[in-house]
Amino acid sequence: MTESPHRPTALIVGASRALGLGLATELAHRGWTVIGTVRGAARTGLHDLADRCADRVEVEILDVTEPAQIVELRNRLDGRALDLLFVNAAVTRGNVPAADVPAEVFAEVMVTNALSPMRIIDSLRDLVPPSGTIGVMSSSQGSISLNTVGGQDVYRASKAALNQLMRSHAGRHADDPRTLLLLNPGHVQTDLGGQHAPLTIEDSIPGVVDTITAHHGDGGLHFLDYHNQTVPW
Repeated sequence: MTESPHRPTALIVGASRALGLGLATELAHRGWTVIGTVRGAARTGLHDLADRCADRVEVEILDVTEPAQIVELRNRLDGRALDLLFVNAAVTRGNVPAADVPAEVFAEVMVTNALSPMRIIDSLRDLVPPSGTIGVMSSSQGSISLNTVGGQDVYRASKAALNQLMRSHAGRHADDPRTLLLLNPGHVQTDLGGQHAPLTIEDSIPGVVDTITAHHGDGGLHFLDYHNQTVPW
């Protein structure tokens, strides 16, 4: 009797719209089982995708800034094997010089974009097999060496912090064979990228998925763009 081929499973954290929804859609169309998270009970594009791909897409609720909800999600997924754990959730709060940003806004962006992904990875990493991949959506704006024009100060800082925290995670778990990816999707037409950005989600996301799959089983930490090119730190 011939065994059925393995259908890989991905958990996409922050999949209600834009890049996260695009990633969930692309993976589902490539035959993956996709578990996507949304922040609240309101209907989203992920729900529509789940209706179209009922056998391949599941919807979970998660506010990434609530540690108790992360634990609850981990408990609900107990026993599942995640070939890919990918954290996409992020916020931006405007193009404001750092000195003009209220402390509570600075904290919100940092907690959402840098601290929360690490909490999620720490809580759910044991569901990822040794050959699996843990990824986060980074940005070229998180590259310190590429920052020659400024702008989006706090968002840039949060992505640079995320990159640094991922390097710390990689160093702390140097013997872990799982692949760690920081992905730069390019300048995409999203709320952050703006409607005049040169790339659409359809331009970017297939390359993001190609890059993820190209590094399956590689191990180590890689900062890459959607063309599978290394991004300078």
